[in-house]
Amino acid sequence: MIDYMIIGAGLAGISFAETALRNNKKILVIDSGQNASSKVAAGLYNPVILKRFTPVWDAQNQLQLLDEFYNILEVKLYQQFDFKKPILRKFFSIEEQNNWYIASDKLGLTPFLSTKLITSKFHGIESPYDYGEVKETGYIQVSSLLESYKLYLQDSNLYLQESFNYGLLQVENDYINYSGVRAKHIVFAEGFGMHQNPFFNNLPLDGVKGELFIIKAPQLDLDVIVNTSVFILPLGEHLFKVGATYNWNDKTGTPTQEGKIELIERIREILTCEFEIVSHYAGIRPTVKDRKPLVGKHPDYKNMFILNGLGTRGVMLGPSMAKALFDFIEDGVPLAPEININRFRKK
Repeated sequence: MIDYMIIGAGLAGISFAETALRNNKKILVIDSGQNASSKVAAGLYNPVILKRFTPVWDAQNQLQLLDEFYNILEVKLYQQFDFKKPILRKFFSIEEQNNWYIASDKLGLTPFLSTKLITSKFHGIESPYDYGEVKETGYIQVSSLLESYKLYLQDSNLYLQESFNYGLLQVENDYINYSGVRAKHIVFAEGFGMHQNPFFNNLPLDGVKGELFIIKAPQLDLDVIVNTSVFILPLGEHLFKVGATYNWNDKTGTPTQEGKIELIERIREILTCEFEIVSHYAGIRPTVKDRKPLVGKHPDYKNMFILNGLGTRGVMLGPSMAKALFDFIEDGVPLAPEININRFRKK
């Protein structure tokens, strides 16, 4: 018998799988290989919601776990995934500069917002009002991480690539049985695919479609991440990842002409140089109406759990939410009310 059967190999799934393995648990990961949201994720980590100048919930703890989690994975998989880079917020007016200074004095934001304006000039971007710098930021190379981790699981005989068949799942008192495999616990980490899950599809998981580009801009001299109405992330060799759009109606993972036009317009508002679209991606981010993850135990089955709803901050939330769920299952450590799925139970 294994300890954990984990359904899904996106950021949530591999975060829990790695957490379990580091605690000497036996696991099996089952995944269809069609995880569209994590594969196209920008991978940015940023402790500040720049649109509203508010701190990300539990940001300091998440950043601490992020560093430890991905550093160990880099050693384990012989590959770099974590790239530390400053995020610069481009200002469009003196008023925006003043708002930045005001925000930097707010509780929870002071450690992350520099009060020294960045006056550097980057060829290809006009910045008459300079930039504000967010500290403790960077990006995780998500697609490489997921592919490398999948290969590691396959080499270790811990991975089964197939669409999970809920009809074959037998829930017993002390274990679950799926196609002859017994596990003490099952963790569903399916992202937007949760809507097909008969055990958890009553939870209010929504999906917001995001589209992004890889562009080539030989004249753009940029070695930091710039955040405006879109983010511009340098990848090297004159390539940049740019995104993203937000569409709450379209639930397909197919790039659209509308998304393409929107991104092109936004890029042209920022860049003064020419660019070429190399790739155009789309994916559905699993999000929740209160912008907090879905973590917890099924109300009727004591060995069935969920880890979902990481949204746009999956690389930050993945390690900390996986640890929270693992500690809850193994040691009875209570889940924070903000993430516990019990918050959606009818009173």
